[in-house]
Amino acid sequence: MAVVAAAKVRPVWSADDKLLVAVVAAATLFLAVFLLFPLATLFLESFRDQRGVFVGFANYLRYFETPALVGSLWNSVWTAVVTTLIVIPAAFVFAYAMTRSAVPGKALFRAIALIPILAPSLLPALALIYVFGNQGMLRNLLFGHSIYGPLGIVVAQVFYTFPHAFLILATALGGADARLYEAAEALRASRLRVLRTVTLPTARYGMVSASFVVFTLVLTDFGIPKVIGGSFPVLATEVYKQVVGQQNFQMGAVVGVVLLVPALFAFAADQWAQRRQVAVVGARAVPFAPRRRPLRDGPLFLFCVLVSVLMLGLVGVAVWGSLVTFWPWNLTLSLRNYAFGTFISEGWGTWWTSVRLSFWTAVIGAPLVFVFAYAMERTRKGAVVASLLRLLAIIPLAVPGLVLGIAYIFFFNAPANPLGFLYGTLAILVLNSMVHFYTVGHLASLTQLKSLDPEFEAVSASLKVPILHTFLSVILPMSLPVLLDVAIYLFVNAMTTVSAVVFLYAPGIMPASVAVVQMDEAGFASPAAAMATVILLTSAAVKGVHVAVDNWLSARTQAWKRR
Repeated sequence: MAVVAAAKVRPVWSADDKLLVAVVAAATLFLAVFLLFPLATLFLESFRDQRGVFVGFANYLRYFETPALVGSLWNSVWTAVVTTLIVIPAAFVFAYAMTRSAVPGKALFRAIALIPILAPSLLPALALIYVFGNQGMLRNLLFGHSIYGPLGIVVAQVFYTFPHAFLILATALGGADARLYEAAEALRASRLRVLRTVTLPTARYGMVSASFVVFTLVLTDFGIPKVIGGSFPVLATEVYKQVVGQQNFQMGAVVGVVLLVPALFAFAADQWAQRRQVAVVGARAVPFAPRRRPLRDGPLFLFCVLVSVLMLGLVGVAVWGSLVTFWPWNLTLSLRNYAFGTFISEGWGTWWTSVRLSFWTAVIGAPLVFVFAYAMERTRKGAVVASLLRLLAIIPLAVPGLVLGIAYIFFFNAPANPLGFLYGTLAILVLNSMVHFYTVGHLASLTQLKSLDPEFEAVSASLKVPILHTFLSVILPMSLPVLLDVAIYLFVNAMTTVSAVVFLYAPGIMPASVAVVQMDEAGFASPAAAMATVILLTSAAVKGVHVAVDNWLSARTQAWKRR
């Protein structure tokens, strides 16, 4: 009787359950092989010498006994803190103007604020050199100080990280209940008190999240300190120096682990803040519609104009510099700097490599991320594997690109690794980019899937319709705009990233962003600015196509939302 009872309660696995669990297992294996195993290999290599002999903590002791290396850690941390202290208030005011005021021209201001996302981080650094460098147009305004070093790094990082903070804060400020402001007005609360007791509390976790995002971006960025850092060492450039300059891969692994630690702390703090965040807009909330107030809107408008002018000014200087014949001695405008073959052996081939890298990262990565997220969200079986996938899917957000790149060097060059044939090919650049930018696409996909009622699958199961058919005919068409957003996100980031691929390219597959670094190192500042401009224009063109296609898709697949 016990055997019969056990047989009755044994879980029944349908074909749909088996398919979903198989996809979750495949996703877990994918992230384990291309994320977890390389990071574990990096960690192990930091305890070995150049002959592969285990030396314990000797490499770490040598790191902390080297003043220059320890100084690079301190330099990275304090420049990241200073940048964060500048960016967060500025981004908050800008986001407040976009969401809580009646400032005219919001669409234009938003578009201008997002321009840095479409360009490699090196672009603002190159522009600052044209303005304040040793031969810069306004170098005397620095009163003897040099733009090369912490000053240039902080200013360029402010430009580079501003849109990331703005997007987070605009989302945090976008959800507001008008009833709270009506109550405050009825109680005759002052504007300052409303800001302190209503506005700031609803956005405080967004501010925490934005702070840690900015801190991590500055801490792990390689392009800006490489171009304008001068002799001011930071962790990112020390990793590059150890691996490329001195071929000291073990010390590079140590610096990579050190670089990973503060990024992980920032990530953990961000996750803690997100868990403590509660809903600020209830089901009965009334959407907040800002009314015109000249005393508020006037200063906010001027602030938005100032930010936009600075943004466009830096981009404009970079574009102008790319057209200068021979800066700073011959300022005649020409297109000679766009003849990249004169300055780098691969010429325009580097741009084509970046386009192929970005295309395959988007075309393969976006569907893969979405399918993996769907299987994880909808599976009713394999709870342990699904939980492991949830953890692995979040980890890439905390891993700096430089660290992942070094980890790939050790992992794919291991003699026992059957995947070693991928090293030195475009495929490894695509895999690296897919894994490095995986988390944002995963979270966007989950947000979309959670908005779709699981009853779609339940009804299909009751009608004995395979879940694959439901996915292709119902879920996918309803989610196409989000899938396209993820694809464009992957494309733009693969097009502009430097740190994630700077260690992995080989002759014939040098990305355009790395070519910018190479040309700047060789003293070709104007051609480097020209390549950065080409990357910006490419990303902007793709984003323009995305907007047009998204409108077309929404009109044909999202009509149900308007019924």
